[in-house]
Amino acid sequence: MVKLRTRPQTEAGVVGTARADRRTSGLLSRVSEGDVAVLDHIDLDGPTAEALVDAGVVAVVNRAPMISGRFPNRGPQVLVDAGIAMVDQAAGRDGRDLFAAVSDGRRVVVRGGAVLVGDGVVARGRELTPDDVARQLADAEAGLSTQLHMLTHNSAEFLRREEALILHGEGVPRLRTRLRGRPVVVVAQGPDAVAELRRLRRYLREVKPVVVATADALDVVRAAGLTPEVVVLDSRTEEIPAAKALRACRDVVVTEAAGGMRTGAAGSDLFERVGVRTIAMETTATPGDAALLLADASGAAPIVGVGMRGTLEEFLDGTREGLGSGYVTRLKVGQRLVDAAAVPMLYSGQLRARHAYLVLLMGLLAVALAVATTDVGHQWALDLRGHLDSLLGGGFS
Repeated sequence: MVKLRTRPQTEAGVVGTARADRRTSGLLSRVSEGDVAVLDHIDLDGPTAEALVDAGVVAVVNRAPMISGRFPNRGPQVLVDAGIAMVDQAAGRDGRDLFAAVSDGRRVVVRGGAVLVGDGVVARGRELTPDDVARQLADAEAGLSTQLHMLTHNSAEFLRREEALILHGEGVPRLRTRLRGRPVVVVAQGPDAVAELRRLRRYLREVKPVVVATADALDVVRAAGLTPEVVVLDSRTEEIPAAKALRACRDVVVTEAAGGMRTGAAGSDLFERVGVRTIAMETTATPGDAALLLADASGAAPIVGVGMRGTLEEFLDGTREGLGSGYVTRLKVGQRLVDAAAVPMLYSGQLRARHAYLVLLMGLLAVALAVATTDVGHQWALDLRGHLDSLLGGGFS
């Protein structure tokens, strides 16, 4: 539930503690009441905006455009309704990077399109008013058709590239972790991942499914008190999780393009140096989609998706590469995939032994009461009382 409130904007601006993170999921886990969220999130989506409002931020400073015009994303309107100040396309003074100019934990003032520390302007961007948001969203309606055509094109291209994997399961690595016939929870980076894991606590505790996480969601999974058996990361990523976290996983799967080409930090020999054995998976799918395909091809059922895209808006909000793999992957996984939000409604918990004993006791009590109302039952009660009286020396007389 989004907490709608009004924060009047004055000439003095709004004051708060800067919380800066390039990773939106990392930022959402740290923001709290009175903070200024500093992020890099093109086309701010609804769930992220709702999470920011629920956290109680007073302003949002975005390095990317809030509304790029690709499609009418609803995140900025959520912030408008909550009265939260917005600045997008922000950059540091003298061309500095926004995250270098606005230090995490500093007290800042957001005034108009400027971010100030003390009396000095450290960053500046474009202030978004409610009228600006309404106008840009109206203009973005025209971009929706283009995005839908892009989704269709990218899905067809992904299916052409990954035909052997999608249709025949070729290239799926053999894991040490057994997935066949077991329930699996796949956790990817997403604004609702923390809340969804919280709602799944009973299911996780009682069913004990295999947990598969993408690298960027590993911190979220560990913060929930879970240790994933499988982690999936992209060989092109520049940042990889801590070696200790990777060593705790039974299988570390690294996705790579055809030909085994690896770039970025995950393409180096870093894994060997820290004692982590990796398994290659040849695919151009995003790590979250690769994890779903891996679980599906390995015979897991059901597959619960946490932090996954599910709506048209969320698909369009993804990268061009992620558009195709996300749509095709969900068609492939089909009925095996269950959204995390649906699990609490479908799963009522396991029957415990004490529950069965309680039902049995209540049944016996009901039968005893029913018998006691009959003539035979009354006679049994008198006979039982007579026996007890004789045994206890008249104590029941």
